[in-house]
Amino acid sequence: MKTLADIAAELEGYDPQALSVDRAREFLARLIEPITDTQAVDIFSALDRVLAQDVISPVSVPPHDNSAMDGYAFDGSQLVPDQALTLTPVGTALAGQAWQGTVSAGQCLRIMTGAVMPAGLDTVVPQELASVAQNQITIAANALRRGDNRRFLGEDLLAGSIALHKGERLTPAALGLLASLGMAKVQVLRRLRVAYFSTGNEILSLGEPTREGAVFDSNRYTVFGLLTRLGCEVIDMGVVRDEPERLEAAFTRAAAQADAIITSGGVSVGEADYTKLMMKQLGDVAFWKIAMRPGRPMAVGRIGQAALFGLPGNPVAVMVTFLAFVRGALLQMMGSGAKAPPLLRARSAQSMRKKPGRTEYQRGVVSSGADGRLSVQITGNQGSGVLSSMVQANGLIVLSHEQGNVALGDEVDVMMFDGAI
Repeated sequence: MKTLADIAAELEGYDPQALSVDRAREFLARLIEPITDTQAVDIFSALDRVLAQDVISPVSVPPHDNSAMDGYAFDGSQLVPDQALTLTPVGTALAGQAWQGTVSAGQCLRIMTGAVMPAGLDTVVPQELASVAQNQITIAANALRRGDNRRFLGEDLLAGSIALHKGERLTPAALGLLASLGMAKVQVLRRLRVAYFSTGNEILSLGEPTREGAVFDSNRYTVFGLLTRLGCEVIDMGVVRDEPERLEAAFTRAAAQADAIITSGGVSVGEADYTKLMMKQLGDVAFWKIAMRPGRPMAVGRIGQAALFGLPGNPVAVMVTFLAFVRGALLQMMGSGAKAPPLLRARSAQSMRKKPGRTEYQRGVVSSGADGRLSVQITGNQGSGVLSSMVQANGLIVLSHEQGNVALGDEVDVMMFDGAI
């Protein structure tokens, strides 16, 4: 396991007090080690779990040539360019049972979607393209080509091929694919265990009486939601007061039972509390000043075997730093091969002031204009403590490190939330 000093030595120009967003992500990618414990779960319990091994298809999908339409199956060699074709139906093939008769030249078979294509038949005319009269059907000239509307054995998957790859997160579509292969269980990595607590004497838990200078803890519930959406097993440790004994006990307990520890508050320069001191005392921890807004201060490292992410205390800064850094790191710990979602390009609905030399994240609403192009509008007050504007947003406008001012109509990058929050 690499120490933080080892990783710092590998990164040319690494400066924890002036760190770009890209360099911070590069550091985290070297710090994180995936979990390896696996378990077999029922596919009803497998949504968003990460595959521990490749899924090899035990069958071909579909398992036989079949019709892609309700219509009439026939030998497509009888089609002649610029000529209509008249055929006589001799039976009906239903899905779920093979038709046992034979079809000769000049004949066809009424067939349902998914029904097995009998030997010698290779084309299906949809029923809406077939004119029926006096127990015969007529197909208009050039209405279709030989082989149309026929699905081949193994067209989706061949037996013995890889159906799903190790490291994939199981989506609803993937669950359906597993079921189509007859698989009731699947081997996945165990859920990532993440312990979280808020720090600070000014933080109130819900239900506590209010007092002057104190605020209710919102970060605890925000982080719980972010971790739950990610599929983690969340260990909620509540609010820990800024007292050395309590902080030491909380960090020690969290490191003993979790793969990762997340805290909020107590990582800014000059904060008069013991959180940073206890992180240094118990673990291998670096304290960063990241060239970003919001969310400049952050602590990363390890306490025991657990990865540590110390987030700032402001509610929006917590969410932005989680989405920018922690979410990807946790996915890596989960063994997921998922890449960061692509940034969309949208026209800015207003000008924005921006200094080069830092990455800025603005809350915005993306919509589609009358011309079909995407545009983005900033939502309300952009202060790092204003949660209401984050609630209104459906994405973050990402103004890159070297980017300067944005004019009305300029295209900008947008990180869509897409279920992450």
